[in-house]
Amino acid sequence: MSDAFHGWPEDFQRFFIGLELDNSKRYFDANRQVYERAVKAPMVALVESLADQFGPMRVYRPNRDIRFAKDKSPYKTNIGAYSTGGGTGAYVSLDARGLMVATGRYEITPEELAKYREKVAVERTGAPLAAIVDKLEKGGYKRGGEELKRVPAGYPPDHPRAHLLRHKRLFVYRGLGLQPWLGSPAARKHIVMVLTEAQPLNDWLKKHLG
Repeated sequence: MSDAFHGWPEDFQRFFIGLELDNSKRYFDANRQVYERAVKAPMVALVESLADQFGPMRVYRPNRDIRFAKDKSPYKTNIGAYSTGGGTGAYVSLDARGLMVATGRYEITPEELAKYREKVAVERTGAPLAAIVDKLEKGGYKRGGEELKRVPAGYPPDHPRAHLLRHKRLFVYRGLGLQPWLGSPAARKHIVMVLTEAQPLNDWLKKHLG
């Protein structure tokens, strides 16, 4: 077990700013201790503190997969952690511009997508989802995963939930930015608040997609 979560020291921002300016192994190796202490260790402590409430989470490695990428920069300019179970879809990301928290479904199988569209199209199940998403958007959340320009075949273009039918994934996220509380245990409270407020979305997805 790691130490209790105390927030991220100010060094985390300087580390990421430097990495954006010099995304190289030389820079990373020279600042590896800062990364381990001010970036990775607090994130590991955070996800361990969230496990009982939101399920296990895994911290992403700092290395980018550049095998098929045009951008050959070797390192990510953020640190992220994502849920590996429990149906929460939790995701936390920190970079030079601050904190972002997201939740929902980032991967939907073809079978789940067909089921999702069927449930969205029907008033009995689609209207509650639209109400959940609308409330979150009015509360400052942004919606992600709308990847189709048109409503999929088989559904009317003027469907009242056309915006949700165009989704191939569905998640919401909220940018919390750079805040004084990032350097304190209070950061956890703000992360939990986002995940708790958005839990009705995960409840709907779990109920109707499994």
